[in-house]
Amino acid sequence: MLRLGLILHLFIGSTLSGSAVIAALTMGYDTLYPILIAALLGFFAAFPVTYLVTKKLYELR
Repeated sequence: MLRLGLILHLFIGSTLSGSAVIAALTMGYDTLYPILIAALLGFFAAFPVTYLVTKKLYELR
């Protein structure tokens, strides 16, 4: 389960981080720190999402 979770986190984390950065840029935060904070928030928000997706995939087996 850990291996699948790590692979899924690569995709889910980059998707959520990219979405958060785009949201920050559209709100007018175009300096370094708001963009980094948005990227980190997306990265850490991906952990519970990855856990839920991985758990659902293992339940299908």
